[in-house]
Amino acid sequence: MRKLIFNYVQTHKGEILNDWIEQMRQQADERTFTAMSPQMFTKTSSEFIELLISNFTETEREFQAKLTGFAEKIVKFGWPLNVVTLGLQTFRQIVSDGMRKDGLVDRDNFMEFVTEFDHWMFPLNDAIIASYTNTWERTVSLQKIALQELSAPLIPVFEKISVMPLIGTIDTERAKLIMENLLNGVVTHRSEVVLIDITGVPVVDTMVAHHIIQAADAVRLVGAKCMLVGIRPEIAQTIVTLGINLDQIVTTSTLKKGIEEALEMTERKIIEVEEKR
Repeated sequence: MRKLIFNYVQTHKGEILNDWIEQMRQQADERTFTAMSPQMFTKTSSEFIELLISNFTETEREFQAKLTGFAEKIVKFGWPLNVVTLGLQTFRQIVSDGMRKDGLVDRDNFMEFVTEFDHWMFPLNDAIIASYTNTWERTVSLQKIALQELSAPLIPVFEKISVMPLIGTIDTERAKLIMENLLNGVVTHRSEVVLIDITGVPVVDTMVAHHIIQAADAVRLVGAKCMLVGIRPEIAQTIVTLGINLDQIVTTSTLKKGIEEALEMTERKIIEVEEKR
């Protein structure tokens, strides 16, 4: 029966692929495939079917290498795990229906077919899920490390004046890192005024505002002043709507205005000098 299944899959590979693509497009969340072109989806789907077939023909080491490479690709494309498991179920159904239609599987040998197919598919299913999960966890871990390395540096722009540009979503874990970098930077650079620039923060909700207020309070405790700059009109509207109190923090709409005010706080200002002719 195992050889019968393999021969059918090999000789009907094109039909199986076409049916698989059509059914996956109908059953899976369409957002899964929007990140790639139809040609790329077809190519990736073909690789998936080839991967399933290779479990029949290749050694365990060769199959595992292919499996890891494919898992890394679909993680990069953003395929969720449920799409991978749906793909396996769809493949099984297509093969089962096709072999029945061709008279290769009937009532007499159906249980033998199910037993043999499950004997092949269950370890394959476990291997694919394990490889996908490991790849995803590794990717998330690397992204988290990269985010921590790039996250929230305190940059001295003038003597006694530093800027902390914030980019992306701020969660509790990242807020702790921001607080740590902020306080260490204030002491290291001997900053008297710190500008927290939220131009790159897409959403300011109650939690984000709470973290910013805590950061400003901490800066005051080490003897510096804190300003919040880069407040876009939509962010200002959200802050007012949520009733967030920023009375204790100086705010400006742009970093440029914030630096000008910070210079005044440190008894300096920018003077334009005309060029001599």
